[in-house]
Amino acid sequence: MNVLFVLTSHAELGDSGKKTGFWIEEFASPYYYLTDRGVEVTLASPAGGQPPIDPTSDQPENQTESTIRFKGDEALQEKLSRTLSLADVSADDYDAVFYPGGHGPLWDLAESEDSRLLIQTFYGMQKPVGFVCHAPAALKNVKDDKGEALVKGKKVTGFSNTEEELVQLKEVVPFLVEDMLKENGGNYSKAGDFEPYALEDGLLITGQNPASSEKVAELLLAQLKK
Repeated sequence: MNVLFVLTSHAELGDSGKKTGFWIEEFASPYYYLTDRGVEVTLASPAGGQPPIDPTSDQPENQTESTIRFKGDEALQEKLSRTLSLADVSADDYDAVFYPGGHGPLWDLAESEDSRLLIQTFYGMQKPVGFVCHAPAALKNVKDDKGEALVKGKKVTGFSNTEEELVQLKEVVPFLVEDMLKENGGNYSKAGDFEPYALEDGLLITGQNPASSEKVAELLLAQLKK
């Protein structure tokens, strides 16, 4: 089994002057969960090469077993430094796709035509598609085979409006994940702020926040084993 991970290449947090990128926990936890169980993981990003790490995710209060493991994993850090360019990957080569979050996807993956087509292709090939936290932003423009929003009528979750308020970025982000999913017709639901919560609706798997990242990986692997 080979799963494609798609990470953001966007490093600027709007006009705030601060940096963003992908959230370490949301990458490392699913990565280790899957690879420890024999799954091969390939990494890609819109620009290829080293994707930016959200510096907030590297702060002491955000460390977990998986982030600590990542910090000592030179082989994975090297692998991360040379992600494939998203334009060069094909859904034919993978069994599923997974998108880690961080605020970066709100800017690049939400608007990326390469990403949109990739997700639509995976879904059309009956392959699971998974997203956690801010990564459901990548579903913003994704359509089903009828031309409707992919999330329309489906159970979905993602970083909530109240969580965005708590991290004080509600006025910085280009859009709110919860609002976008609802506007596209998704049946959005959530757990308490920063509590683990993941949903599965057919091939579509979404998680609410960093604490939900391993749950998304669990659901993804279960689908692959069917």
